[in-house]
Parts: sequence; C-alpha cells; structure tokens
Amino acid sequence: VHGRHLDEISSSDDRAGGFVSSGHRDLIEMAPMDDEEDTKLPEENQEVDPSITLCHKIFLLSNPDLCDDVNALGEEVKAFVIERSMATLYPPYCEKFGWMMDEKAAEDMRARNEARVAELDAKIKDAEDNLGDSEVRDALLVKAEFFAEVGDRESALAAFDACEKKTVAIGQKMEMVFSVMRLCIFHDDWVALERQIAKLKDLLEQPGGADWERKNRLKVYEGVYKMARRDFAGATSLFLESLSTFTTYELMTYDEFVFYAVVCAVVSLKRTELKAKVIDSPEVLAVIDNIAGGSVRDMVNSLHACKYREFMLAFPDVADAVNKSTWLHAHHRYFLREARVAAYAQYLASYKSVTVASMASSFCVSEEFIDAELSNFIVEGRLNVRIDKVNGVLVTNRPDAKNALYQSYIKEGDHLLNRIQKLSRVIDL
Repeated sequence: VHGRHLDEISSSDDRAGGFVSSGHRDLIEMAPMDDEEDTKLPEENQEVDPSITLCHKIFLLSNPDLCDDVNALGEEVKAFVIERSMATLYPPYCEKFGWMMDEKAAEDMRARNEARVAELDAKIKDAEDNLGDSEVRDALLVKAEFFAEVGDRESALAAFDACEKKTVAIGQKMEMVFSVMRLCIFHDDWVALERQIAKLKDLLEQPGGADWERKNRLKVYEGVYKMARRDFAGATSLFLESLSTFTTYELMTYDEFVFYAVVCAVVSLKRTELKAKVIDSPEVLAVIDNIAGGSVRDMVNSLHACKYREFMLAFPDVADAVNKSTWLHAHHRYFLREARVAAYAQYLASYKSVTVASMASSFCVSEEFIDAELSNFIVEGRLNVRIDKVNGVLVTNRPDAKNALYQSYIKEGDHLLNRIQKLSRVIDL
C-alpha cells in the first residue's frame, strides 16, 4: 500500500523566479520621516509576497508530475508574468515551459519598463537637485522595488546597493536586507541568502539595531535557509522559537509555517521533546487540524502514542505534502527515511526480541517489506537490531554507551601506539 511513497525517487529541485517587494510605495505619496519614524516597522501585512507565491508555482511547473493541472497553472503563471511586465523572465520561461513567445507582449513589457525607469530616474534627479537626502533615498528605494517587482534581479541588487549608501537609519537598512533575502529565495540562491543573513545579524548588533520584531522575522528566514540545506535540527530550533511570535507573513502563511516546523521536528527531536515542544504547543494545536487534511496531526500524534498502524496510514499524505513543497522537495527521500527510522527505532526499543510478523502487523505492511527495510537500516548502522531469519525473530542490541566509549579508547590507543612505534623506528635510523 505504501511502497510507492516509501521507495519514490525524488526528482531534481528545478526552480526559477522573480521578485515582488512587499510594501511598495509611490514616491509622490511619501513624506520625509524624522529619525524617530525611521526605526518603525512597516504596517503588518498578512499576505504572502507575490514573488514567493510565484516561486511555488514555478516549482510545480518545473515538476509537472506534482501538478494537478499543468496547462491551467502554466496559463496562470504566463498571465501573471505579462501583467507584471517581467520582461527579463518571460523569454527563459517560454523556452523552459514550452510557451509560444508573444513578441508583441514582450516588446510592450520592455517599453513599459523603460518608460517607468525613465520616470523614476527623473524623480531621482529632481530629488538630488531640489530636495534632501531623505527624498533621494526614497526615490532610489522605489526604483529598487520596481526592478525587483519586474524580476530584473541584477538591476534590483544594484539599486538596493545604491539606496543603502544613502540610508542612515538601521531599521530601513534591515528592511532592504529582508527584501534582498526574498529575492535570493526566489532565485534559489542559498549562498547569497547566507551572506544576507550574516549581514542582517551584524546590523542587529549595531547601536539602534536591537529590534525584537526583526530578530524574530530573521529566525524564520534563517530557518527556511537551514531547512533548504537539510539542517533540520537547526531549522526546528529556530521555528519553535518563533511559534508564538511569528509575523513573517510575507514569506509564508502561519499554517505553512507550522507544517514546516512539525515536519522538521519529527525527524530531529526526541520523543519527549516532540511531545513538550510540538504536540502540546498551543500555537500548533490551534492550526494543525487544517494542515494536509489533518494528516500531519495524525502522523505526529500516532508516532508519540506508539500507534504505528495509524502512523503508516497518515505518513504517505504527509510525504506527498513534503514532496510538493518547494523548499523540502529535494529532501523528500531524506524525510521518508528519517521518519521511518524514528518510528522503527521507537518500536524496537520496547522489546528485547519480537517476531517479524508482529512488527509487520503493527506497521500495516508485509513481512517482506519490513525485512528489506530493516536490513538496509541495519547495514547503515541506523538500527541496533539483529534479524534471525531462521526463526523470523528480531533481536535488539542494547547500545552500551560506556562499553562503546571504552572500545573507542582502546581503538584510538592502539592507533596511537602504532604511530609511536613507527616514529621510534625512524628516530633510531
């Protein structure tokens, strides 16, 4: 029943994107801010940044086997790209997804973008000639946000850099770094994102940069980075710290955030920690029923309650959700493996010996499947159990920490003595 989920080979995570900055403001409506206002956060917006939404759709288009209606999604993405005048992204998307290139639409997008850039340059020149540094900075920010909105990454980065040089307030600098981080996430540039995270941490340490709201938002961005790089333990720690203070709605909804937190926690926390930090968390309990049709709730609760049949019934739905996630897709097989190891190890810890048939029944799978599964994990050193194939019995090997440490010291000591003997022979010569 579950073989297709447990043995599925994950495809490559092929993503592309553009960027739409949150909080886009028109320069005409902007008024100069004094030093006190410079440190204020923008008004909270609980809508996900359109660039991130587009990023997820591009991922699904790149993996059509994960998409229910590829043609409808392709038309939706194409319409969005043309509407937003993403002239730099339109040609590569046409080539990648097999769209028919509309030369007139491409020319219209380029013309609109050139006209808008000319208009923004005129406002910047006017601000430089007739207004102050604050107005110049605001005009540069609008230009940077425009380039980000139309998916022109290189121009956006250059414009943000020029704007940063005119920015004095730490809070405004940090908001620009958040914008650049979303740009990095959208283009799947995790190396650049790591640099931006380090940069934002430096800004938070500067005088006037101690901002708890932005620190909490940074935890979510860094958690996404660690999750995408398969550091599930680090991501779990950051996500759990942000459960009660989550405000990073430009990156994901709260339901999505809890999904990522629970998935990472299942493969990185011990059973007691999972109960205390996730299962009994009021923030998790408030939304977990709505995530993946309740399968995430069923999986984590049944795992803790040692109801392995229910765990195996809920597990495929959660695995499918992981496989369809832009940031978790590359780690789909890793999640499948680690979640199963956690369940098998927890089951075997209760027995000194147990029959293969009994374990297969508990997990609602065949004896042949359990035998093959355990064989692989035993060879990898992931499970402390021995299979008695003749009698159809699993015999657990209780790990002895002290004995293992003693054996390690003996081995290292022998290695050291051998090296000393070799050295002594060289010295004698």
